[in-house]
Amino acid sequence: MGETLKIGMLCMLTAFMFSCGNSDSNYEPLPKTVDFNFHIRPILVQNCYLCHGPDPSSRKAELRLDTYEGATAELKEGGFAVVPGKPSKSQLMFRINHEHEDKIMPPPETNSKLAQREKDLLEKWIKQGAQWKPHWSFIKPDLDKADQEANIDEFVDRQLEQKDLIKAPIANKNTLIRRVAYLLTGLPPSPKEIETYSLDTSEEAYEKMVDHYLNSPAYGERWARHWMDLVRYAETKGHEFDYAITGAWKYRDYLIKAFNEDVPYDQFLKEHLAGDLLAEKRFDEETGVLQSQIATAFYAMGEGTHSPVDIKQDEANRIDNMIDVTTKTFQGLTVSCAKCHDHKFDPITAADYYAMYGIMESTRFTPLDADQSVSKELTAKEILDINNYVKTTVAKKITDGISGQVASNKVSDSDETSKYKVIGDFRNTDFDGWATTGLAFGDATTLGNPVLNTSSGKLLSLEDGKASSKTLGPGILGTLRSPDFILDADFIGVRARGELSTIRIIVDNFQLIQWPIYGGLTQSVSNAKWNNYKFNVEPWKGHKAYIEILPGGYDQHNFKLPPNAFIEAQYAISYNAEWPKEVETIDEEPSSEYFSADEITTFNAGIKSGKTNLRFPELLKAIDSSEGLSETLKSDLFIYGVSDGSGTDSPVFIRGRYQEPSEENIPRRFLSALPQGNEPFQSNGSGRLELAEAMLHKDNPLTARVMVNRIWHHLFGKGIVETVDNFGLQGKLPSHPQLLDHLAIKFEEEGWSVKKMIKYIVTSEAFKRSTSNDLAPSDKDPDNIFLASFPIRRLESEAIRDGILAASGSLNTEFYGPPIPTYLTEFMGGRGKPEESGPLDGAGRRSIYQEVRRNFLEPMMTTFDRPIPFTTFGRRDVTNVPAQSLILMNDPFVIQQSEIMAQKLLDEKNMSFDQRVDWIYMRMFSRKPSAKEIENASKFMDAIKQMKGGDGMDEKIDLEVWKEYCHSIFNLKEFIYLI
Repeated sequence: MGETLKIGMLCMLTAFMFSCGNSDSNYEPLPKTVDFNFHIRPILVQNCYLCHGPDPSSRKAELRLDTYEGATAELKEGGFAVVPGKPSKSQLMFRINHEHEDKIMPPPETNSKLAQREKDLLEKWIKQGAQWKPHWSFIKPDLDKADQEANIDEFVDRQLEQKDLIKAPIANKNTLIRRVAYLLTGLPPSPKEIETYSLDTSEEAYEKMVDHYLNSPAYGERWARHWMDLVRYAETKGHEFDYAITGAWKYRDYLIKAFNEDVPYDQFLKEHLAGDLLAEKRFDEETGVLQSQIATAFYAMGEGTHSPVDIKQDEANRIDNMIDVTTKTFQGLTVSCAKCHDHKFDPITAADYYAMYGIMESTRFTPLDADQSVSKELTAKEILDINNYVKTTVAKKITDGISGQVASNKVSDSDETSKYKVIGDFRNTDFDGWATTGLAFGDATTLGNPVLNTSSGKLLSLEDGKASSKTLGPGILGTLRSPDFILDADFIGVRARGELSTIRIIVDNFQLIQWPIYGGLTQSVSNAKWNNYKFNVEPWKGHKAYIEILPGGYDQHNFKLPPNAFIEAQYAISYNAEWPKEVETIDEEPSSEYFSADEITTFNAGIKSGKTNLRFPELLKAIDSSEGLSETLKSDLFIYGVSDGSGTDSPVFIRGRYQEPSEENIPRRFLSALPQGNEPFQSNGSGRLELAEAMLHKDNPLTARVMVNRIWHHLFGKGIVETVDNFGLQGKLPSHPQLLDHLAIKFEEEGWSVKKMIKYIVTSEAFKRSTSNDLAPSDKDPDNIFLASFPIRRLESEAIRDGILAASGSLNTEFYGPPIPTYLTEFMGGRGKPEESGPLDGAGRRSIYQEVRRNFLEPMMTTFDRPIPFTTFGRRDVTNVPAQSLILMNDPFVIQQSEIMAQKLLDEKNMSFDQRVDWIYMRMFSRKPSAKEIENASKFMDAIKQMKGGDGMDEKIDLEVWKEYCHSIFNLKEFIYLI
């Protein structure tokens, strides 16, 4: 007995000594091979990088532990921080194990102390050779042979076995269909869909059910809303007056269609970054409407200020937001952290940031025809062909008669010309280096176009050269823009005429032009006679600018194009003091088909004097057909997208201040730490298409990883990398790194199909598990990181609201179209408030179709954590606050829908009490109630009847009672959670 006691005491003492020497009570065995990324770097980042990391401003003792070269360099006091293979000779191990406060690392004042396991990991890592690696996300996905044939469950089960976790059973059918329906479509399953799935006993039943929801149009609505969080989708600009973003809802419809049609993600990415530049355009198969360019509207979703005092700083802020959203969304990197200095944690330099700055600075915002189509492009070509035929026919007949008759008699007045500078001259055949978007201006000026009498075909004149937006007819969209130039004179002048059109001077890409500061930079053109439009730009001398000429205009910054709008321009100049008496044109040599400006002047004089009398009756039919075709080119639906401007390389702004530019400009390029990142873009424009191609380079490790991680996040409620928008050093490590690589490789190999990836994930056992796992203690994995069970998750705000509408039978399943105006409560006020409120129930439309006004955000959506749209939010907050319960209890919308549901229930005749409760539960929870729940319902109803003072025979009281019951069910957690 005594010997046994002594042995027992010895065992206890040994255990006590071991636990005292190990501060980590959950000490796990060390891995066979210690990996720098997954075991060592987190320790160094947390405890060492503040003083010995990449930031030189905070570095101490000239010691860097973030690089191999720095950690193995000789220390000032002698020795080496790390001696690969020899932990006993490494000062790092000496200092972290030291007990004296002057020697121990991390220092006591940091309140950071290494656990014993962390010390052991460092020691074993050094013993194994102290291998440094690039950050894991910058290493191309790669799998060993054993993993190349594995599937999702093999990767997940491997972790569960390692952690000794027991898997939960597969969930029941009611749970599964509710889970799949909500996660794939954002709507609950209908009772009929539940019955169909429940009665299907085939092995393919689950897969058929998944396919049903993947092919539902509601799928696109659900996944489009996820994407809208990334691009800070809104329909207004915010700031003081909350101005509209032209055609934002057309971008929303684009997203819905793209997800429903399963547009490959590589194409989807290219359309977003450079949809206006793609050689191969994508048109909607049913309508023929051009889709590619609509995606570029995401650039215009940012907030906008309309009277910034510092216009250059405003541009820097806007571009910073564009860089932030673009890089987080597509690369999962916080590139904007390098605005003022090299990134403190990630291999992103300030030069990288300003290389991208140049890309965005070279991008111009412009209205685009939201209904641009194949047929419109063909029609425009047909009209231009007709016009060219008419022009060529006339030219061939008269060229011999006038060729060589005219010699220019203009004498250059050097003194006069020195007083102005020509920015653009359209009196010859081309646009003098200016760029056009849309169809309106055609491909050349009007120089030499014949004007015929529409009755007789008599040649009345040849047109002088000018840029004309009615080349194809009035009311057709198009813009004419100058190259960028530096404002170096007091005035800009444009010689123009037109109807209901606009000329704007865009300084530093500033778009929301209006008084009190910038109103003079835009002028409306509504004069049939030639007029000199004068702009005082003296306050902005030294700034970058371009001139924009377009039919139509901006009503409260919302672009509109009347059917009779057009604009024509002869030239644009900059000058000081007075408009010059004459602006000379440089006469071009005539071609075989066209004439010089001087020749046309002489020829027209001959017609006027009666010397020339020609008729072309055979051309009248062609001209008539051209005019008829032009009507089909008109549109009243526009989006605010982008086009290319002048290629501009930006300097680095020292400390982020544009007032302190570096001497050298940074060529536009991709991030230097990624493939092709050091190769300057070659295009003369922005380089956005090259940016897209660099992101999709086969060796880029991020693009596919980031997207499959987003898909996983939306299905499981947490990404394999939890920080879905940050794959950098400050982001979380992947919980299943090999699984993430497996998904990324599969995503690319299977054609970047989002639907295929979703189906692959939701048909896994990991996805189908129950949320309840009573077989294993949760302290081994309290956050369910390793997925022994399916995570319990709350529905998003849109799914809650849409679920209420679906349950009550009020859901309007109409697709697409303009947004439903925001319902304005009595507490919603301020500048920019709409004149009229939308309906309380949003016309029964899904939440994705409700207007998103930055200054008047819908309270229910905000309360249930829909993010405020100012940057990328790939992961929404999931809060549990009293305001959410108050919304469900008191919001007029919820009360209204409760009454509607109760009335529809009572309209179902010959139903027993139990059947009524069953009817409600099936719509609310996708299951039948238990006997206890029916009993509780009966007690609740009796209590409500007593409160209402009725006996249940009064129809009005009956409606009130069932309304209260439905309302109470909406307030149960099971309604807003997937359990």
